[in-house]
Amino acid sequence: MEHSVGQVAGFAGVTVRTLHHYDSLGLLSPSGRSHAGHRRYDDADLDRLQQILFYRELGFPLDEIAALLDDPDADPQAHLRRQHALLSHRIEELQRMAAAVETAMEARRMGINLTPEEKFEVFGDKDPEEHAEEAERRWGGTGTYAESQRRTARYTKEDWQRIKAEVASWGERYDALMEAGEPADGERATDLAEEHRLHICTWYYEIHRGLGEMYVADPQFKEFYDSMRPGLAEHLRDAIEANARRRS
Repeated sequence: MEHSVGQVAGFAGVTVRTLHHYDSLGLLSPSGRSHAGHRRYDDADLDRLQQILFYRELGFPLDEIAALLDDPDADPQAHLRRQHALLSHRIEELQRMAAAVETAMEARRMGINLTPEEKFEVFGDKDPEEHAEEAERRWGGTGTYAESQRRTARYTKEDWQRIKAEVASWGERYDALMEAGEPADGERATDLAEEHRLHICTWYYEIHRGLGEMYVADPQFKEFYDSMRPGLAEHLRDAIEANARRRS
């Protein structure tokens, strides 16, 4: 059975634009075309799209997904086994995080003060260096990446906890201004965009304008900001641009 691009987008929960993008990259080219030249996807195409979306959910970049799926020696079953193992690990981590949240909720309800160790033990040994290999693969040749590496190499656990607290506080206030319907070019939003700029410049690198586009275009950044509030990535992008104009 063949399906139109609109039908496939509906099945998969993606946009037609995303499917067009995958086609332009050669990552997912439909097996057929209608008499009018419209894309037509068969069951094998849907299987490939499922694999792509599994890998995207796991944070793989598109070029790496293409290399994995186009490997002539790859076994489709092996892809599923790999994805199952990675997803199982993520599920375990999320379950552990959920249990920690439940503990914190119960402690607060009962008026129990958790020790600093108890509050942060859920994070284990994890720190931002966990994703260093992926970051280096994507941005390793840039001066911005080198500057970030130079700074973060000397950060202590306390520094990372402070960074985390700053981000959480900022996120709560940005969520509140969006809840209030504040425009991205309004004073409150541009003030928080300026605070965001100072946070980035203080902890990572001296660049800000242009990051907003990356926050929207890059799935991982978009997921991070939209996890605070749906649509926050786009709103922040516009606020960053408004703040840059205000500062110029």
